[in-house]
Amino acid sequence: HHLFLFFFFFLVFVVNFFLCLAGGLGEMSAGQGKRETILDLGKYMGKSLNVKFVGGREVTGTLKGYDALLNVVLDDVVEILRDPEEFKQTQETRELGLVVCRGPAVMTIAPTDGSHEIANPFIQQEKPVI
Repeated sequence: HHLFLFFFFFLVFVVNFFLCLAGGLGEMSAGQGKRETILDLGKYMGKSLNVKFVGGREVTGTLKGYDALLNVVLDDVVEILRDPEEFKQTQETRELGLVVCRGPAVMTIAPTDGSHEIANPFIQQEKPVI
């Protein structure tokens, strides 16, 4: 299991390294040489965000910085722990403090203000068999 994770992160590192050498995935502005960001996270500076990662981990923290590759720096980070057997979230959390989240590993970024959990509308209720 640990060997797989090592090779996975090594592969991600190598791919990102060569993408940086080749000019990356982002489109360049004509004549400017700067990357355009897909999201403008500036309006969320100092605000609480929920970040979900590829692989299922999830954290909440205060946005302190970001770049064009959507690498984000969060402070006062709390990770919502998962059950290792079922990969479902538990009520347990752990404090991580200051965290740098690599853009390629980030799946979703959402503000925590104004959001709340709802029931899954796609789960079909079992009908009694008559």
